[in-house]
Amino acid sequence: MTSEAGRAGQATSPAESPAKNPVSPDRGSARRQVDVDALVEGVLAGQRAAVSRSITLVESSRPDHRQAARELLTRLTPHAGGAVRVGISGVPGVGKSTFIESLGMQLVDAGHQVGVLAVDPSSVRTGGSVLGDKTRMSRLSASPGAYIRPSPSAGTLGGVARATTQAMLVLEAAGYDIVLVETVGVGQSEVTVAGMVDSFLFLTLARTGDQLQGIKKGILEIVDVVAVNKADDQGGHTSGEPEARVAARELAGALRLVQGRGEWASPVVTCSGLTGVGVEDVWDRIISHRDSLGPDGIARKRADQQLEFTWALVRDELAERLKRSPGVAAVREEVRSSVLAGEMAAPEAADRILAAYDQS
Repeated sequence: MTSEAGRAGQATSPAESPAKNPVSPDRGSARRQVDVDALVEGVLAGQRAAVSRSITLVESSRPDHRQAARELLTRLTPHAGGAVRVGISGVPGVGKSTFIESLGMQLVDAGHQVGVLAVDPSSVRTGGSVLGDKTRMSRLSASPGAYIRPSPSAGTLGGVARATTQAMLVLEAAGYDIVLVETVGVGQSEVTVAGMVDSFLFLTLARTGDQLQGIKKGILEIVDVVAVNKADDQGGHTSGEPEARVAARELAGALRLVQGRGEWASPVVTCSGLTGVGVEDVWDRIISHRDSLGPDGIARKRADQQLEFTWALVRDELAERLKRSPGVAAVREEVRSSVLAGEMAAPEAADRILAAYDQS
């Protein structure tokens, strides 16, 4: 699948960015005021510094930043939506970063602009990303045709939905025509990410006798393509057949049982992120899945995702308002002490907190 290089490939480095700063001092306040006009202009021009600042803005939980982020996203939305969105997950140690770097470099070489959002667990101290995938994809991060950004989960699935979905929109508005969303492992966050992309790729490993170990049925129900990575290890099965190929066949059988008969039968292929062998085939399968949806199918899927995202934002905002509620603050310590002392059951405590919120 080929495309023009797009605006992002012409991005300037932060040092080469225009003098106009999207964050300007507010003389009446110690806080700095966000210049949304400058951010919109910079993002649409494909300036990497503006993209970074915009993503930082949409990830922020500060009330004034959220208001500025809403204005920013409203103005960027008409310029977004044209990218291929792919979620990538896998069992721990499967080599996701190595695979993504190999795939990303192949796509960049083919003329694409690739954005990578790595959903990292948030630091309990700073709230920032922990893993730092940029250091694990050194070649791709140095490419002018790629942009890598760890996306902190903020400790909640709502944080994943809000930060990642909005960061994706910023990247698309900046001209990135392929957005890859990497998740940290097998879990509920995978379901969340699958609900914001067009296709979901699951990476796994060949392991003698326990190929299905650690793979939850729920994950197999949402995957569109499965790839057995590290197929460069030519260890043989007891039958003499390469282990990766045996694992792929067994997984294909498991998928048929879990997914049943549908319009799309999730393929299982082998690849090596380290050598790049088979990576192009994986991408071809992803594009085939997207083609099977067709323009109308993708439009319906994204509309459904936007509706679900709307409710995710509502839940996220309600949680923030609950934290800031004066009524809740007034009863918090009393409820906490009662629960810890065994004097109040959790359902009663929850009702007390909600009642305090409703009355505030």
